[in-house]
Amino acid sequence: MLPYKNPELSAKERTRDLLARMTLEEKAAQMICVWRQKSETLVDEKGEFDPQRAAAAFKDGHGLGQVGRPSDAGGGRDARGMAELTNAIQKFFIEKSRLGIPVIFHEECLHGHAARDATSFPQPIALASTFNTELVEEVYATTAEEARVRGAHQALTPVVDVARDPRWGRVEETFGEDPHLVAQMGIAAVRGFQGDARFRDRKHLIATLKHFAAHGQPESGMNCAPANVSLRVLRETFLHPFKEAIQKAGAISVMASYNEIDGVPSHANRWLLRDVLRGEWGFGGFVVSDYYAIWELHYRPETHGHFIAADKREACRLAVRAGVNIELPEPDCYLHLVELVREGRLREEELDELVAPMLLWKFKLGLFDDPYVDPDEAERIVGSERNRSLALRAAREAVTLLKNDEQLLPLDLARFKRIAVIGPNAHRVLLGGYSGVPKSYVTVLDGIKERVRHRAEVLYAEGCGLTIGGSWDQDEVVLSDPEEDRKLIAEAVRVAERADVVILCIGENEQLSREAWSLAHMGDRASLDLVGRQEELFQALVATGKPIVVLLFNGRPLSINSVSRDAAAILECWYLGQETGRAVAEVLFGDFNPCGKLPITIPRSAGHLPVFYNHKPSARRGYLFDDASPLYAFGYGLSYTNFSIENVRLERERIGRDEATRVFADIVNEGTRAGAEVVQLYVRDLISSVTRPVKELKGFRKVFLNPGEKRTIALEITPEALAFYDIEMNYTVEPGEFEIMIGRSSRDVDLRRVTLQVI
Repeated sequence: MLPYKNPELSAKERTRDLLARMTLEEKAAQMICVWRQKSETLVDEKGEFDPQRAAAAFKDGHGLGQVGRPSDAGGGRDARGMAELTNAIQKFFIEKSRLGIPVIFHEECLHGHAARDATSFPQPIALASTFNTELVEEVYATTAEEARVRGAHQALTPVVDVARDPRWGRVEETFGEDPHLVAQMGIAAVRGFQGDARFRDRKHLIATLKHFAAHGQPESGMNCAPANVSLRVLRETFLHPFKEAIQKAGAISVMASYNEIDGVPSHANRWLLRDVLRGEWGFGGFVVSDYYAIWELHYRPETHGHFIAADKREACRLAVRAGVNIELPEPDCYLHLVELVREGRLREEELDELVAPMLLWKFKLGLFDDPYVDPDEAERIVGSERNRSLALRAAREAVTLLKNDEQLLPLDLARFKRIAVIGPNAHRVLLGGYSGVPKSYVTVLDGIKERVRHRAEVLYAEGCGLTIGGSWDQDEVVLSDPEEDRKLIAEAVRVAERADVVILCIGENEQLSREAWSLAHMGDRASLDLVGRQEELFQALVATGKPIVVLLFNGRPLSINSVSRDAAAILECWYLGQETGRAVAEVLFGDFNPCGKLPITIPRSAGHLPVFYNHKPSARRGYLFDDASPLYAFGYGLSYTNFSIENVRLERERIGRDEATRVFADIVNEGTRAGAEVVQLYVRDLISSVTRPVKELKGFRKVFLNPGEKRTIALEITPEALAFYDIEMNYTVEPGEFEIMIGRSSRDVDLRRVTLQVI
């Protein structure tokens, strides 16, 4: 038996032996992926494996590194179909390539496996609203299992970009605006995906952190635009979640970002991918390109170019030199690898360095020894009732109560006998981007009908349209017809006049906030106002005098000034996944007490941007004719009960620079309902060598309390929570006073303060 085929040897030993046996062409093949070209090279029109096409396309026997998204073959494979397809493709490469090197199948798993029949969980921005890392880990562990049992090995998730500009269409994919919250959610997601990273249970897969780096504050809010940030902000804000997820959760893969930092695109940034990622942080995994991004180092006509490479050959050389291990999603620039080595423009040793970690993880995944999956198991696990229950639990905790005048919510069915459910999002499938097609979906209208049954009459009106069609994949965005909308508004008013209360479902759909991946497929916006005639619909309903409960479904924060003023109650829902209707109904009628908190600030307008809470002391001084405060602050969210935070005190009021302490607080449920509160810890360095934010989240704890219950919680204050990059760019804790703030949101009025002395 050849050493690399011997399961008794370590993965490192097997990798070393295999790499020594590989030709230059075989090494280059491991740095290449096939995605849409599956239909030309691996599968037929029905999505079935085609041995003739495969034999013709890969007749050289050099193998292949990855296959992208087998789930989408033939228009979409169910669990059994994908399992059978991955088995067939894997068998071909193991048996028909010279060395029998298996392929990795990668999939999109943003909020559940983006595949047919997979469980669809809330979008990441909604998951972040739960402030519940244990729940998030469970969601991604379930996602990992659903993807792995049908043949996937790598998830192109989680997104740990810090979202600093709500105009950006990819906000929904992120965990919000705060680097600490994003890091904690990212750690939870990686642990969910990878487990202990031994992969012996065959329920886990490789996590891919993206997009590295500073993708979440693009110039003008436009996807892929330059990140114009200082080195200090880059390190403290945008690199922080990546470092945490790598060093504390062991993330195995990283995806480089489309954007540039200080004039250097990430796919050509040796400092970023080699000096920082591998050198400083000790990253031993592999870097994947974002789709077509190496090409964009030159010029990709349908979107943009960086023009630092004269052609695809030069783009290939720059990406290899920077440290991009594999090009996704198609054979493109890296088709020039062999010739560049033979011309002396790259060294074969450079390829060895990039191929080795990918082979290592193929061994660690068990692909050389047990490469196939069980279609029966895939069919049993994917989209199961157990997983559906988790989707409902996550959706419940994500719902965030922003307003509740006169305790209108929860709705009392003894009082409200006719309920009008109105709006373009009331009876629509709303999953957001990178979604699969779950086995079932519950709309708001259906969820309310199911909940109230015969106890109340449920009326419905669409109210107005948003866009024609509205699919995330649909390139052209066509707004609804104004004349038709006004007819729908008139009908909605008639329906509202017959009702005791109005539940209005507005916001966005998947076309209005999404990844702008080409010039023909936009998703970033210059305005954060409600699109179309939604404002007109709202004001017409207000004029009826009926109490209005607004449910917001959106991928980004929206400036909802008049809604905030005139609605009786507001629930921010983001996108809640397949159990949307059930979760919303349970919150509306009091079966579940809302406990979500905003992971991103809601601004008054696009003109108020940037609006993130952890700003510098000289920012937010005020505007002529306008209020500089946010509409709703980071960390904010109400409950149907009342919580108080009392007796905030430090375990030690003076500590050394390398010491830690704890802050204690008593939290009391003073109301009559059980519920959960998120206790938040913020820190401010009062005098420092460089300016520091007015407050920074450094810890949080979600606490479930029964009526009248009191609990004392403790939150750690470590040197890491106090450290920053000083005037000399040294990461250090400076002596002095630190303000320690404990409260229910980032608003000053919600915080209790004590002072910590660092000596």
